[in-house]
Amino acid sequence: MSYRILLVDDEPDILEFVGYNLRKEGYEVRTAPNGREALEVATSWLPHLILLDVMMPEMDGISTCRALREHNELDKSIICFLSARSEDESQLAGFEVGADDYLTKPIKVQILVSRVKALLKRVDESEVAAAATTPFALTIDSERFVVVKDGQEIILPRKEFNLLKLLYSKPQKVFSREEIFNSVWGSDVVVGDRTIDVHIRKLREKIGEDHIVTIKGVGYKYEDF
Repeated sequence: MSYRILLVDDEPDILEFVGYNLRKEGYEVRTAPNGREALEVATSWLPHLILLDVMMPEMDGISTCRALREHNELDKSIICFLSARSEDESQLAGFEVGADDYLTKPIKVQILVSRVKALLKRVDESEVAAAATTPFALTIDSERFVVVKDGQEIILPRKEFNLLKLLYSKPQKVFSREEIFNSVWGSDVVVGDRTIDVHIRKLREKIGEDHIVTIKGVGYKYEDF
């Protein structure tokens, strides 16, 4: 069975380190750097468990948890705060807006993984098993130069195809804008700063918003789920 975990934190090191260790345990992990992006991911991906920081820009963890609990489709998602704030007031505020658990940082990886396993025991195993039988949404046929999404073929212009193929080649890896330019356009080709963004927008229109994730200030990655 493959459980889906959404990790929400504004510290890239936390997202990378915790995400890496959870993936090692066989979990599907997606990340978000703030509450607003977390809401977008959660409502489309429906994670079994959400690990949520408290202190974040744009939308703090308490407000995010409250907003998550307002969505009926997320009523079965387990929400656990993972925060450096250990005061009783912060923990009480978390539980009052619908959190199921509250862990404080720093926390040893072994303990975190153990708590995650304990929390996921609350998930109905039949739901996880059913999700695991869902066919993979997207494949790339390099020989025929087509993308197949949900059984339907999508013909992409060469640059869009090569861009998607690059991101798809290493799911979860963040490709910098420089890496993308050099691989897709070539280092000796001069293009505008918005060229990648335009191609990403067109790809999302054709294959859906969920697969390609923006890492602000860095580049893009492909989410494999």
